[in-house]
Amino acid sequence: MNGSDSTSTVSGSSTPRRSAATRRAILAAARERFAADGYERATIRAIAKDAHIDPSMVMRYYRNKEGLFAAAVAIDLRLPDVSGADRRPDAGRILVEHFLDLWEGNEVLTALLRVGATNQAGAERMQGILREQLLPVAQQVCPDPEQVPARAALMASQLLGLALTRYILRLPPAVGLAREEIVAWLAPTIQRYLTAPAP
Repeated sequence: MNGSDSTSTVSGSSTPRRSAATRRAILAAARERFAADGYERATIRAIAKDAHIDPSMVMRYYRNKEGLFAAAVAIDLRLPDVSGADRRPDAGRILVEHFLDLWEGNEVLTALLRVGATNQAGAERMQGILREQLLPVAQQVCPDPEQVPARAALMASQLLGLALTRYILRLPPAVGLAREEIVAWLAPTIQRYLTAPAP
């Protein structure tokens, strides 16, 4: 793809397909660049170069770096329902296994975590995910509704701590843990945060 907007030279159903392909290329390049460089150092020009398009195309679709970042890290964690009587006692294991499935090879989550630790926009996006997606899970199983925010935050601290050490910092002992070991260590802690009586 060259620097011109190829979507303007085609007609019919080809136009939306080209537009969608361009957006996918931009977002893929943005995720890799944000993950590698962080929010502040990543530039529209570098992202456009990675996507093999002109920087004006990035601006056309996403207006600015803030808009591009928001689109690049928009994510649905697809958290499982743990509210059933047969799933509540096993909620910790279910959630840990789900997050391991998400983290393995997911450049969106890697970019979000890396940027969230160093930039206000990233931190706000992570706060939104906590509020919109983790809180409802905690509400499903928490014995006291008033404790839901604290319990969701504690759950996040464990899951994000694992992700940071295993996928961002790549600490050898964390990287070396087998999946079954991670589940065995972490699931009881998540279960306690969600369902145990308050200390």
